[in-house]
Amino acid sequence: MDLVTPGVGLIFWTALTFIIVLLILRRFAWKPILGALDEREKSIAESLEAAEKAKQEMATLNLENQKLLQEAKSEREKILRDAKTVAERLVNEAKERAIEESNRIIASAQEAIRNEKQAAMTEVRNQVAHLSLTIAEKLLRNELSNKSTQIDLAKSFMNEIKEN
Repeated sequence: MDLVTPGVGLIFWTALTFIIVLLILRRFAWKPILGALDEREKSIAESLEAAEKAKQEMATLNLENQKLLQEAKSEREKILRDAKTVAERLVNEAKERAIEESNRIIASAQEAIRNEKQAAMTEVRNQVAHLSLTIAEKLLRNELSNKSTQIDLAKSFMNEIKEN
């Protein structure tokens, strides 16, 4: 059992060595180690703050992107509505022009028909008058072919003239 139980001298020298090493470490190594740990703690805290700021900025940018996207959608809808309105207006104007043009063409055609009808009526009247004169001429020639009929007709005209 002597081997397992340490002696008083061993405990003394071990304790003395430990205290000396502890004092040396405290004097030369403890401050740099604690400084490095503090520096590391600060850099971790700064990194966490930077990450939190970045997270907040990302959230802000996300909100701004959502807002811009919504504005773009509303602008697109407005442009589509405006384009639809313009297209409807153009179609209506084209319809109105077509109606006006068709009315003008119809009026022109009606005028041409009236003119042609009047010309045809004039031509028919002229032909009727010519035919009437030709018939009258032939009848008069036939009636006036003998001399006694001519004399009777002349006397009849003279009597009519005297009465008027």
